[in-house]
Amino acid sequence: MLRYILARLITFVPTFVGVTLISFAFIRVLPGDPIIVMAGERGMTQERYDELVQRFGFDQPLYLQFWDYLTGVVQGDLGRSFITNRPVWDEFFTLFPATLELSICAIIFATLIGLPAGVIAAVYRGKFFDRALMSTALVGYSMPIFWWALLLIIVFSGNLGWTPVSGRMSLMYFFDDVTGFMLIDSLLSGQAGAFTSAVQHLILPTIVLGTIPLAVIARQTRSAMLEVLSEDYIRTARAKGLRPARVNGLHALRNAMIPVVTVIGLSVGTLLAGAILTETIFSWPGIGKWMVDSIFRRDYPVVQGGLLLIALMVMIVNLTVDLLYGLINPKIRKR
Repeated sequence: MLRYILARLITFVPTFVGVTLISFAFIRVLPGDPIIVMAGERGMTQERYDELVQRFGFDQPLYLQFWDYLTGVVQGDLGRSFITNRPVWDEFFTLFPATLELSICAIIFATLIGLPAGVIAAVYRGKFFDRALMSTALVGYSMPIFWWALLLIIVFSGNLGWTPVSGRMSLMYFFDDVTGFMLIDSLLSGQAGAFTSAVQHLILPTIVLGTIPLAVIARQTRSAMLEVLSEDYIRTARAKGLRPARVNGLHALRNAMIPVVTVIGLSVGTLLAGAILTETIFSWPGIGKWMVDSIFRRDYPVVQGGLLLIALMVMIVNLTVDLLYGLINPKIRKR
């Protein structure tokens, strides 16, 4: 097991360098001059333009720019934003709690509904519950996020007025940003109604972001359960007269959890990296919206640093999932 962990850690190095190269090249193939976008066309003289080009190092060859950037990354310096002049580290970790809070709520929502749905569909294979649940999962997986988000906003925010349209908190409440997690900070504030407002603002983004992972978890759980339910030891457990709930919930589900945990782990990484549309539509002040705004503004350090940090977190999540295998199935620890 230790050898396996070390081997996975070693693969971090080429992956890290590859992501750095991709993020560096990605922003530079986009049309648009970052100097013009940053300073504006009005009042931009040639002398001022040349000064800014030299200040930000754009007059150097690309390979030297990449080497300088890679050297800074190794030293822990991701650069400063062209727009705000703040370190990329500070901006990222200021906004990351909002994305993390939304992602955690989305994966909890997806797991609490997707896991039981997959088990029920497997137990009632070929019957009404199976067809209904898997058809619903297929619809949920196929729906475009932007369409699903706008539909929920129209119905629940526009017509029914049950949920807010955007943001993380009503403007009626003001309190210190202690942890960055609105649910926790609203509770710590002690203001009546603040926590309820935070929950209401989370409902629609959570449903939108968690719908696709929910469908994937449900389908993967059903597939894994069907494979396990056909094993000999499951038939033996049934022959011994064990209750169906014990057979399905303990013996079958535990052995079916390895591929399900893989899907859940990958979904967490996907949510952290793919909340861009959801955050943009709901004006959620997280790293997804921050990255979109930075791309439009050609803010090279922010886009490069943001992509690198997101990729690093996805790699950490994948490694954590691998380690969880040993907790679920003790046989893997011996490998």
